[in-house]
Amino acid sequence: MTLEKKWHVVFTRPRWEKKVADLLTKADIENYCPTTRVKRQWSDRKKIIIEPLFKSYVFVRVAEKQKWEVVNNMGVIDYVYYLGKPAIVRPQEIEEIKRFLNRHEYVRVGEATINAGDKVKINSGVFKDLEAEVTSRKGQKIVLNITSLGLALIATDVVNTSLVKIIE
Repeated sequence: MTLEKKWHVVFTRPRWEKKVADLLTKADIENYCPTTRVKRQWSDRKKIIIEPLFKSYVFVRVAEKQKWEVVNNMGVIDYVYYLGKPAIVRPQEIEEIKRFLNRHEYVRVGEATINAGDKVKINSGVFKDLEAEVTSRKGQKIVLNITSLGLALIATDVVNTSLVKIIE
């Protein structure tokens, strides 16, 4: 019998995302803590720092049997629940996040409003042939919904946003 591993999301103590990811790695638990570059301004200087993309969240890929070992790690508060059970994130969504972060340097997270909207198919780039729901497309900004988390990835450095075709 093989134990199928599934991606879940754990809620961490504030500003413990990287520490939790390190502790999980040391405990031999597969995890993913996506990071992004952020420009910070102090009174005497500007600096680009690397921050976790999702504040207080880390993705973990575990089998059902291993699931409760995760919350025994320091800094982990609990799983993120959906309908009374730890929420499951599709592997395709983890891969979409990774591709999106590889393509765009400065990414931030925004709340996704789940409404009926245009369905699109991306014509080129790393998301070629991906079908998605558009929540916002304005100027040099494109938004990609991560529906299972109720969040959106927002890239502000997109040069050409006419890379999508509306599908019906």
